[in-house]
Amino acid sequence: MNKRFLTFIVLPSDSSKSKKIRVSQNLFRAGSVVFGLFLIICAYVVIDYGAMKLQVRDHGELKKENTSQKIELQALSSRVNEVESRMAKLKTFDKKLRILANIDVPVKSAEQGHTGMGGPVPDQAYFLSVEEKKKALIDNMRSDITSLEGETRLQERSFTELQEHLLSQSSILASTPSIMPARGWLTSTFGNRKDPFTGRRHKHRGIDVANRIGTPVKAPADGIVTRVTRLPQFGKMVEVSHGYGTKTRYGHLSKINVKVGQKIKRGEKIAAMGNTGRSTGPHVHYEVVVNGVHVNPYKYIVN
Repeated sequence: MNKRFLTFIVLPSDSSKSKKIRVSQNLFRAGSVVFGLFLIICAYVVIDYGAMKLQVRDHGELKKENTSQKIELQALSSRVNEVESRMAKLKTFDKKLRILANIDVPVKSAEQGHTGMGGPVPDQAYFLSVEEKKKALIDNMRSDITSLEGETRLQERSFTELQEHLLSQSSILASTPSIMPARGWLTSTFGNRKDPFTGRRHKHRGIDVANRIGTPVKAPADGIVTRVTRLPQFGKMVEVSHGYGTKTRYGHLSKINVKVGQKIKRGEKIAAMGNTGRSTGPHVHYEVVVNGVHVNPYKYIVN
């Protein structure tokens, strides 16, 4: 079979003799294929190199972004630790307030103590990239921490108000009569009774506690001495104002250990039991007056 050839004439620029190059068509086709493949390979290398440069650049940007996110996560972690520390202090504060108020509140269950959690629904989360999930996690952490900090501030204000309230209540409790004024026997109660001297019925405005002469008479609450006197009926007598409209009186004393204007504390000795005034034997007559009205002192005795 005859081969076909292609002839190429080369004309030099210096007008010298031309040259002829004779190439078979098959060889020319093979060379063209090889040259085409070479061009394709070169193009692929160039494109791949460009893509590689883009990846390197993206990697650098991603590395910077990861570093930034790492710093942000560390800052968020620091805020979490700070909030946890504040919450621990609040728990200690809460414990002190409960002791002060003598309140035993049941501990809440673990379920009641859980805080809300956010994030995409499962189907959405499945299609999120790693970076999108990381960003969503950071956003949720930031939102939760901001919410927790706000709740902590509210609790701090609440505890402060509660403390002020309890301190006020503590002052009221300290000024409320709550103990017997003296050791002894209850010989006469509050209310109507027969007068030991006349035999007639009359209202007894206090209680009588009997014991030996000289038995200590103590203040049942904090207060200020407002009256020290001697009366025909009560003999030597002391009156104490406890504030909040409450006063107490002590009669038939043998000795008085306080003076008008003196501040006294619950349990402090103010006098000694005696038999002065209109009395049938050693005892202390004890009255409680609230807003000008005599009330049963026994209701104010908790010991």
